[in-house]
Amino acid sequence: MLTKFETKSNRVKGLSFHSKRPWILASLHSGVIQLWDYRMGTLIDRFDEHDGPVRGVHFHKSQPLFVSGGDDYKIKVWNYKLHRCLFTLLGHLDYIRTVQFHHEYPWIVSASDDQTIRIWNWQSRTCISVLTGHNHYVMCASFHPKEDLVVSASLDQTVRVWDIGALRKKTVSPADDILRLSQMNTDFFGGVDAVVKYVLEGHDRGVNWASFHPTLPLIVSGADDRQVKIWRMNDTKAWEVDTLRGHMNNVSCVLFHARQDIIVSNSEDKSIRVWDATKRTGLQTFRREHDRFWILSAHPEMNLLAAGHDSGMIVFKLERERPAFSISGDSLFYVKDRFLRVYEYSIQKDTQLIPIRRPGSNSLNQGPRTLSYSPTENAVLVCSDMDGGSYELYIVPKDSYGRGDTVQEAKRGSGGSALFVARNRFAVLERSSNQVLVKNLKNEIVKKSVLPLATDAIFYAGTGNLLCRAEDRVVLFDLQQRIVLGDLQTSFVRYVVWSQDMESVALLSKHSIVIADKKLAHRCTLHETIRVKSGAWDDNGVFIYTTLTHIKYCLPNGDNGIIKTLDVPVYITRIYGNTIFCLDRDGKNRPIIIDSTEYVFKLSLLQKRYDQVMSMIRNSELCGQAMIAYLQQKGFPQVALYFVKDERTRFNLALESGNIEKALESAKKIDEKDHWYRLGVEALRQGNAGIVEYAYQRTKNFERLSFHYLITGNLDKLSKMMKIAEVKNDVMGQFHDALYLGDVSERVKILENAGHLPLAYLTASVHGLHDTAERLAAELGDNVPSLLHGRKASLLIPPSPVLCAGDWPLLMVSKGIFEGGLDETGRDGHEDYEEAADADWGEALDIGEVDNLQNGDISMVLEEENVQEENEEGGWDLEDLDLPPETPKTATTARSSVFVTPTPGMPVSQIWVQKSSLAAEHAAAGNFDTAMRLLSRQLGLRNFSPLKSLFLDVHMGSHTYLRAFSSAPVISVAVERGWSESASPNVRGPPALVFSFSQLEEKLKAGYKATTAGKFSEALRHFLAILHTIPLIVVETRREVDEVKELIIIVREYVLGLQMELKRRELKDNPVRQQELAAYFTHCKLQTPHLRLALLNAMTVCYKAQNLSTAATFARRLLETNPTAENQAKLARQILQAAEKNMRDATQLNYDFRNPFVVCGATYIPIYRGQRDITCPYCSSHFVPSQQGQLCTVCDLAEVGSDASGLLCSPSQIR
Repeated sequence: MLTKFETKSNRVKGLSFHSKRPWILASLHSGVIQLWDYRMGTLIDRFDEHDGPVRGVHFHKSQPLFVSGGDDYKIKVWNYKLHRCLFTLLGHLDYIRTVQFHHEYPWIVSASDDQTIRIWNWQSRTCISVLTGHNHYVMCASFHPKEDLVVSASLDQTVRVWDIGALRKKTVSPADDILRLSQMNTDFFGGVDAVVKYVLEGHDRGVNWASFHPTLPLIVSGADDRQVKIWRMNDTKAWEVDTLRGHMNNVSCVLFHARQDIIVSNSEDKSIRVWDATKRTGLQTFRREHDRFWILSAHPEMNLLAAGHDSGMIVFKLERERPAFSISGDSLFYVKDRFLRVYEYSIQKDTQLIPIRRPGSNSLNQGPRTLSYSPTENAVLVCSDMDGGSYELYIVPKDSYGRGDTVQEAKRGSGGSALFVARNRFAVLERSSNQVLVKNLKNEIVKKSVLPLATDAIFYAGTGNLLCRAEDRVVLFDLQQRIVLGDLQTSFVRYVVWSQDMESVALLSKHSIVIADKKLAHRCTLHETIRVKSGAWDDNGVFIYTTLTHIKYCLPNGDNGIIKTLDVPVYITRIYGNTIFCLDRDGKNRPIIIDSTEYVFKLSLLQKRYDQVMSMIRNSELCGQAMIAYLQQKGFPQVALYFVKDERTRFNLALESGNIEKALESAKKIDEKDHWYRLGVEALRQGNAGIVEYAYQRTKNFERLSFHYLITGNLDKLSKMMKIAEVKNDVMGQFHDALYLGDVSERVKILENAGHLPLAYLTASVHGLHDTAERLAAELGDNVPSLLHGRKASLLIPPSPVLCAGDWPLLMVSKGIFEGGLDETGRDGHEDYEEAADADWGEALDIGEVDNLQNGDISMVLEEENVQEENEEGGWDLEDLDLPPETPKTATTARSSVFVTPTPGMPVSQIWVQKSSLAAEHAAAGNFDTAMRLLSRQLGLRNFSPLKSLFLDVHMGSHTYLRAFSSAPVISVAVERGWSESASPNVRGPPALVFSFSQLEEKLKAGYKATTAGKFSEALRHFLAILHTIPLIVVETRREVDEVKELIIIVREYVLGLQMELKRRELKDNPVRQQELAAYFTHCKLQTPHLRLALLNAMTVCYKAQNLSTAATFARRLLETNPTAENQAKLARQILQAAEKNMRDATQLNYDFRNPFVVCGATYIPIYRGQRDITCPYCSSHFVPSQQGQLCTVCDLAEVGSDASGLLCSPSQIR
């Protein structure tokens, strides 16, 4: 059984498949009706109006309707599109067992425990016939698929067949007189619309189910006597043919399979049984652990069945429908109806070759699964699941093409899968021993190879190679050398498809596709919600595949999309150009023509074949939002521009790709304020003064326009703006314009008109306009404001702009492939710019005749915005020069006459990176990621956060920055180490670095000093700074390299010791651990003065804790160093004397001074000689093995135990 879908729910009593959509209705014992999509595995809807169990449910064949009947005596007709019950049919007096729509007439048949069967007209919503005769519950009733018959089964131990021909005639021609008479008689005689044709007696108990054969005059029934009976009928009588025994409990449902010669039954014994309808023997049994089965349903069109049980339902198939096939050259070999056939693609001809024996055993799913063909030997291997996996080898006689009737004996063998691996050798998987047997055409074993992993299937992978599949991976195995060539983790692979050149492979799983190269290196993975069925490679290297519902494509980078929707699943075999050849489930070859434009276009874009992209844009109908979004996402807004008809989208794309001319075209057509504003912003960014001006004019944005004229130095237009402001009564705007122009008398006039006389007077008198000032003073009388004394007035004149009027000079570069090739205007390239250089952007505001206008009439000027205005922008000032005539050149296209930018030289920082493998020099060049990679490789560094500020210092310190003029960016100049004027300008030295070895020596002295003074935190900070700086040090000689390495060791000892001492001071309530840490501190390699202090410290701590013996060892070691301070020596002697009287320790310490040890940098416990330890690759501190892979606690940079090549800090190490 191939389970396609399973649900968990309350007990399922009724099931019905939709004839067209992948839907199934399940009615539950709880009263709910569920609508499932079995292909997607999702619950679409639930209908909950019945009171009590719903035992019957059925979809209408063509209308969006279904009918249900329940224990509430109601039949409900529902519309699933409207999600509601349309009406209820009332009439039955007890539980309703089944309901069914007629395939043609507007009828519903229902069976009920009230011992009747009713036929209803769902259009008139009336009961048109009641079939009485059963004398117990009627368990089911159904229409015959073709004839005017109804079959019913009842607990009265009979099956009845009813003739409803009269009812049909009445429906077709109700005007007939005799029929009208019979309708009158209905009340008296119970109606003659339906009469019992046969009563089938034979079951010993109540019959639960009866159903017609779809085409033959057969009936099958199942009953509480645990038997399934087959009945045959003719025009006059019906009789029992046979009984199928095997069920252990009541048979609840039974039906004929529409496509195969089998009967399927299920029972309360928790099993589904499949019977051979001709031999009448059991084929197979499927059991459930705890659930009784209640109902079966078959799909009206497809090879699907569904069964309902106590805790849900299953949708399943009995046999695989995928034909076994193999492609060789121009031919497809495949198995259909127990024949091997060949289909030649070039002539589209199908030929029968040889018969293939039918499976001997009578269980299901024994058909051929896979096929392998050897073209040179004309041999075919057919594999099936028979007897746990077996194969048959046929040699196709050369002369049998077209005859296909000669039966020949096949060579057989058992094995999981078999396939040709060479001309006359095939491999068979022997699962029990997990090895591959290589056999020759005589079926003799030539060689055995044990496989590298537990394999459950093998696939072809080129001559002599196999793909071995395990549960979660595939492995590429070479049979000759017996080695693994590649390994890839995937979900369970079902099919493998190689491209024709064997360079790429697609691994198809149930819901995913993995694409890899011939060495199984992963390229991309696709996930599908609907099951993947097949696939093939087209000539462009695009993988075309099918799911249950679609043909789709997958590009090499993993982009995918739909090509075509499918009605029925197909299996792709080969692709030629736009034709996909497939096999359908009936084994017919079908060529499908597809439109490959979309994926070929995307592929060309991906492979940067722009010429092809161009021609496709010109010639094809590729458009739509999806394609535009794709182009935008892939960074080609300029291409998307040519697909778009909608002006708003065009405008957005033009702005995104910086195509100001196209944006202007669209803005003119849209003509909305917001779009003009956005165009102005982009034009300003590009320095296209003409368009900025035009955009501001169109939005009547006078303030911005005035400011624009100010910064471009266009004073004439600025003075016109001032006049416009005056006409518009915009006092503030007028005043601003006067300020911008530096026009004092105008400012005074404006202030005076606005009534600000004191301000007007001040402005006039400061700027020396004495006549006006006197006139205003007279008007002001006593209120004349006084001027501030001792201040110097200066005239406000706006600075002259850097670039005066006109666009920013643009460097002319050759156009991109798309801008050049796609402009619809077919003009020569240089014309665009000639025009733009002195463009006036058409409709400027003509502000010429403002003077003689009255206040109200400015609107007139603003309306007539289409008057051309003389252009004041100088353009490029291209004058004609008297040049000698040109020497004739070879003809080139017009576009190549455009100036092409000179290629920039290599930046110094790039030269530094290429020449050096020292991390410091990469950091100086600003290449932090490569610097980090180098440090990771050389010193095993993992934590770079302490180095961040140092990296930035090194980078900033190796560059200096020069100011250019005000509108240009700052220029950075690389500073080189050891530069001299005599050096050649073309030879670049290494970068100057801010950190030097001498600085580190200074820091070391500072650290020593802080240690002596007992400032341990400060000392630790100094020593850690040294450890963090050393990776970014560069020295010249080998001797200095050794000194740097020595320095690391010295500093490491101090860092470890100080960390332990600081830890000891934190521990207040653990005297034992305090003593241990003090003891370990004395074993760090310190300078003698510091060692004495450490010993003194340890001695004191141990003495106080009554560990006299240990204190005495420290006292002896202290005296051995010949302490210079007398008080130290004196104290040591006193402790020795005290200890000699009582040589014992109060507490046991983890400390043995006789046995040499090093201290673990993380746990601070001794690692004695001979014990295993691991080290930090940078500072070489020792650690216990459990710290493997952790961050070193001493240097805080490297990963403990990782591999590293060692410190590189001098060019002399590399030479």
